[in-house]
Amino acid sequence: MNIRDFFSKADTVWAKNRENEKNLTIVFKANCPKSNKAILKVTGSSYYNVYINGKFAAVGPARAAHGYFRVDELPIILDKEENEIKIIVFGYAVNSFYHLDQPSFLCAEVSNENGIIAYTNAAQTSFNASEWYGKIQKVQRYSFQRPFAEVYDFTVDQYGKVTLENTKEDKFLPRGIFYGKYEKENALQIIQKGTFTVSEKQNYYDDRSISNIGEQLKGYFKNELDVFSTKEAEMLTPVITDNSVECTDSVTLTDCSFATFDMGKNLTGLIGFNAEINGEGELYIVFDEIMQGDNINFTRLTTASVVIIKAKTGKFSFLSAEPYTYRYIRIYSKNMNCTVNNLHLLRVGAPEVKKVLDSDNKKLQAIYNAAIETYRQNTFDIYMDCPSRERAGWLCDSFFTSRVEKALTGKSEVEHNFLENYILPESFKCLPDGMLPMCYPADHYDGVYIPNWAMWFVVELREYLDRTGDYDFILKAKDKVYALLKFLKGFENEFGLLEKLESWVFIEWSKSNDLVQDVSFPSNMLYAKVKRITAELYNDDTLKEEAEKLQQTIRDMSYTEKGFFCDNAYRINGKLELSGQYTESCQYYAFHTGVATPETHSKLWNCLINEFGFERKKTGAWPEIHFANAFIGNYLRLDLIAQYGDKDELLSNIEGYFYYMAEKTGTLWEIDSDSASCNHGFASHVAYWFEQLGMLKEVD
Repeated sequence: MNIRDFFSKADTVWAKNRENEKNLTIVFKANCPKSNKAILKVTGSSYYNVYINGKFAAVGPARAAHGYFRVDELPIILDKEENEIKIIVFGYAVNSFYHLDQPSFLCAEVSNENGIIAYTNAAQTSFNASEWYGKIQKVQRYSFQRPFAEVYDFTVDQYGKVTLENTKEDKFLPRGIFYGKYEKENALQIIQKGTFTVSEKQNYYDDRSISNIGEQLKGYFKNELDVFSTKEAEMLTPVITDNSVECTDSVTLTDCSFATFDMGKNLTGLIGFNAEINGEGELYIVFDEIMQGDNINFTRLTTASVVIIKAKTGKFSFLSAEPYTYRYIRIYSKNMNCTVNNLHLLRVGAPEVKKVLDSDNKKLQAIYNAAIETYRQNTFDIYMDCPSRERAGWLCDSFFTSRVEKALTGKSEVEHNFLENYILPESFKCLPDGMLPMCYPADHYDGVYIPNWAMWFVVELREYLDRTGDYDFILKAKDKVYALLKFLKGFENEFGLLEKLESWVFIEWSKSNDLVQDVSFPSNMLYAKVKRITAELYNDDTLKEEAEKLQQTIRDMSYTEKGFFCDNAYRINGKLELSGQYTESCQYYAFHTGVATPETHSKLWNCLINEFGFERKKTGAWPEIHFANAFIGNYLRLDLIAQYGDKDELLSNIEGYFYYMAEKTGTLWEIDSDSASCNHGFASHVAYWFEQLGMLKEVD
């Protein structure tokens, strides 16, 4: 679809000759008359916030593939004689896993019962544009996976005029999914107060998002930064003076003091508060999903989880541009006195779920609630791995989250957008022909990909067809599927096994990832399943035969006298020799892909069910078999129990694997410890199992 399929008069515009300038923020404003029924149509790149008469309305757009842009159509209330529509556009123009490295632009049009009343065009002025000087441009990236951190200076003149020019974007798509509700969540309580000193440190946080800036990772070099957020925040040395709990939404901070707030559980959204300042200084806002001792480690996830605001005497209301994830948030006041009121978060995620768990078990209730929070916070315009460090749309993760969307909503609309983004591009820059990005929309200028995750794309397509019956969509994916198989066939050895797969061969977060060369049997198990599924989807008898032969080869070569499938084999003196290494996850892959079944490998199946699982680290059973981790080994285990086991067995495993997570953060985690993301989209799959057990009921 082109621009005129959506916009009657609007053109795409940006600041003249600045569409590729990094982290440039342009504010567009239009004054519109009172209207009973008005619509704002808007899209852009990289990202925008919409305000109507000073009140936050939306973020957007929903993400799409390179060169495509999804159009929001927002009903808006224009109830004053003159109404201000403000669209703040954040033109990041850098590569990331979250927003694409594309020229920045905005296209917006306001209509009412009388027709078009405002629209973007370089030659007319119904939308006036200004550069926002108060949002500091030259700052560090938020993370390797996300663009820039947020820094503000409210002590300078905020805006400067810019000259617009029309740009050339012309591939538009409907939003295709729900619109955000942006529910407000107030901070639950203040849990700490204290003072701090400011001093230089011997070492400062440094990672690839800071030191590896260049052509493969765009951003500002350290010597270009106007504000180095993590360094400045690390110079603050806090001392806790009060650990008492206060249930209040207001706190007065004197110079060199701070307060720590608890949201009650992990949440994701825009950070908001009101402030009254006496003096001139800085507010430092740091946050994380957990506390480490008495402190908030704002770089724990290799992120710059710091917002800095320079302010002077007066009052202001603040709302962050981007959504962030945290349970704990601390505000430092430096060189001024400050009263902070109404600290809150505006949710960015899926709407409230209308299903509850029908159970009296409080631990299962807590786990279900955590699964719902995890789903909502990781499902917005696409499925995400985590709403914090990355906000990225990863394959494999999506296989699990897609089941949850259908179970909870009866729809697969987010999944449609997610998969469509992979299908639309003719090719993917920096990746081999036929290979799919490991996460998308994203720019992988370093050329890294996960061949296994591309295979999960095909596995998800099979279930998407089962969920939707949309075979036309499956046909649209056919070229991508066969191009992938052509790429993978180049790695087949004399046995038809994939050998020496390149780039990042990923099985799961455990010892499994050390056992991926030269021949990875879990990878080949998945490959056989992909061939079988492709044969089913496209009526391909040749692939069906290849899949059956490959499965038998895997059984013959990797299943040993020990009664387990060996993970890998090495090429030694021209021959393949088993490594002698065995992982728990490899066994689950065997059953999940159909290489093994409880009937064909009953002894192994009974061993896995009765002697493995969440208690094995306590019992010490089978120490020679390396443990699985949450992603994805433990999930494959539970999915197999759901398929072949019984209800009590599944519920026992769910409680054992997930209650401690739900208790600590109110969300479910990436791995089985809190050292990584404590809010990962695939983990919401627990809700799918509850639905499969018939334990969910509708509520109004």
